[in-house]
Amino acid sequence: MKSYTFTILLERNEDSGYTVTVPALKGCVTQGHSISESLSRAKEAVECHLEGLHLLRKHIPADCKTVRVNAVDLNEAMIFKITATPQFELPEALLERA
Repeated sequence: MKSYTFTILLERNEDSGYTVTVPALKGCVTQGHSISESLSRAKEAVECHLEGLHLLRKHIPADCKTVRVNAVDLNEAMIFKITATPQFELPEALLERA
């Protein structure tokens, strides 16, 4: 199985926990109560998102080279890289080159 690495952004929520977004994967969002839980859920969300793209026969986008963060309204933001291994094989033609 092929692995994919993506940049993720963790933002601390006002009340508690973290919201996670994956800038390269439009609409790929999750959340968790702790950083550890958020990272685990991010990996799962990326795998599910990639599997959905596969089922729809869409291209897998390359990871973002830059991430812009509007820090005006943020309490705390962290950027991580995660590697996910979805449970499918993509034809070479559907992989987008960086």
